[in-house]
Amino acid sequence: MKLKKLGLTTAMMAALASFGAHADGEIRAVASPDAPKAIGPYSQAVRAGSVLYLAGQIPIDPKTGELMKDASIEEQTRLVLDNLKAVLAADGMTMANVVSTSVFMKNLDEFTKMNEVYATYFGAVPPARATVQVARLPRDVSIEISAIAVKP
Repeated sequence: MKLKKLGLTTAMMAALASFGAHADGEIRAVASPDAPKAIGPYSQAVRAGSVLYLAGQIPIDPKTGELMKDASIEEQTRLVLDNLKAVLAADGMTMANVVSTSVFMKNLDEFTKMNEVYATYFGAVPPARATVQVARLPRDVSIEISAIAVKP
């Protein structure tokens, strides 16, 4: 339903827009052929207003569909971040638009190696981040990263 039809004032619509809702209530999926297709009932990303919510990416080569679960944590991290970059690009954004990430790792003993690769993807203002160790990830990979980006 469109927000204007709800009788919202211009100020109310502006306030909602600041939280990522379009004034007309539009929410849309974003997808890139340069990132792995979703392997379940979810979107690669969803845009709501100026905010893009990116689903977690795991180390799947988008060209071959090959799962890279036996690759090093550095290689897996690089592939995951490259896949996130591809989804961002599909919506006209870059890693500079990322404001928050969530990193899920099978083994936090590999944090330093992951962090060295991760740091090369972000500039002077890296995003806020949560990193947690989990018991298991989809397809038994070592890492999954999701992100939130904002287009000013």
